[in-house]
Amino acid sequence: MSNNYMVEIKDLHKSFDGNVVLDGISLNVEEGQNMIVFGRSGTGKSVLLKCLVRLMEPDAGEIDLCGRNVGELNDKELNELRKDIGFLFQSAALYDSMSVRENLEFPLIRNFEWPQSEIDERVHHVLEAVDLSDAIDKMPSELSGGMRKRIGLARSIITKPKLMLYDEPTTGLDPITTKEISTLILDLQKAYKMTSIVVTHDLLCAKIIADCAIVIDEGHIVKEGTIKELLASEDPFLKNFFSDEVINKDGRV
Repeated sequence: MSNNYMVEIKDLHKSFDGNVVLDGISLNVEEGQNMIVFGRSGTGKSVLLKCLVRLMEPDAGEIDLCGRNVGELNDKELNELRKDIGFLFQSAALYDSMSVRENLEFPLIRNFEWPQSEIDERVHHVLEAVDLSDAIDKMPSELSGGMRKRIGLARSIITKPKLMLYDEPTTGLDPITTKEISTLILDLQKAYKMTSIVVTHDLLCAKIIADCAIVIDEGHIVKEGTIKELLASEDPFLKNFFSDEVINKDGRV
């Protein structure tokens, strides 16, 4: 593969007990681009993200991230690559027994031999970026759902990653908070000059974030383009997928 893209995926396959989830996915994401991944539940969107960073091992195919062939890396090399990649899970995945400060310090202490002064500076910087400086000594149980998402996002970007992977970043949020989180994701992407892949069902989120999008169905990419192009498509599957019943079931636009 070439090094003209931040993400290159070629002929990616993944099955579970004979159930094919990814069936020859090929995809390129340019540096600085935000790509949305749409698809019905169970179509392998989250599996795709996990295969990218080898949280799951693909059955076949080639993945290049940040100019590195992921499948050829040993454990040490893979851990080094992961320092350049942020991953925001659906639940924000905060450690409930740690304060906000400790949650944010954790990836820095684990991955870098930095003085406490530099760690403190990073923690305060990302809290300012997500507008939650006052929450530094709170416990996750004291935070609202939107605040937890913000802290999860802050922890994901604290290492200043080149690539961000988002798995349903606005799930369970009301439309106002969804717009706030989506706008924050876009602002941070521009400020940190990151490339992003965002798995979501949320059209409001996608409209704010996306440069381009793909739709996965039955293990294949069935359509790619801008959000406007996907919404204007006369393809029966896409018309059904983007129907009011699918997208607006919780009142979103």
